[in-house]
Amino acid sequence: CRQPSQERRARIRIVGPDETDAQRGWISIDAPLARAMLKKRMDDEFDAVLPTGIAHFAITGIRYPD
Repeated sequence: CRQPSQERRARIRIVGPDETDAQRGWISIDAPLARAMLKKRMDDEFDAVLPTGIAHFAITGIRYPD
């Protein structure tokens, strides 16, 4: 996932509410960013309403754990 305007990349893992770990990039399924990412596909771009305001993102890869 990246923010196109800043070209900053981050690896994010969507997890259950009791598994969150910000330093590892694990965000709760209940988080605004996770909800905005649901049902997105490779190369999709989307906006997410975050506590700091609206941010634009793009999906650059999708991986499922083995």
